[in-house]
Amino acid sequence: MTTSPQLQLRERLVGTWTTEATHPALPGVVVHGTAVVEWLEGGKFLLLRSTNDHPDFPDALSVIGDDGQDRADDAAPDRKGEPGLCMHYFDSRGVFRRYQVSADDQVWQWWRESPGFSQRFIGTFTDGGNTIVGVSQLRRDDDQWNDDLRSRTGVRDYGVWSTSLAITTTCDGE
Repeated sequence: MTTSPQLQLRERLVGTWTTEATHPALPGVVVHGTAVVEWLEGGKFLLLRSTNDHPDFPDALSVIGDDGQDRADDAAPDRKGEPGLCMHYFDSRGVFRRYQVSADDQVWQWWRESPGFSQRFIGTFTDGGNTIVGVSQLRRDDDQWNDDLRSRTGVRDYGVWSTSLAITTTCDGE
């Protein structure tokens, strides 16, 4: 399977993950879920499908790939050796969003800048890479970031990826 160098680094995300998340709008409630991350046939994109056991938290499908890759022949534009990753997010509410993505041996991140509703997630790999502990934040005033969602994701079945990253569990109605 041929993949971009950026996506090869993301191989650590592949697997089925159990998730736990808390949200300030639901004090004392822990939302459980599952996230599955797997390669789309051909190895060019990662698919992230997440489900949650709380009706206020949407289920979602995200597609992660090289945002400069618009051809099947690997002829991506030269960006000084650093192709960027993006994630297209779709959820059960009908919401669609596009995020920038990065991941390395220690951190998984996604973010988007949108006036009045910017979002970011920073998750740290712990437990030898088998757990991701993270926080999702919102910025509604274009100045101050506020915590939105805290999550803990643990691997259940290595080889298929899933995560309760905040990308799938925003329950503020937006």
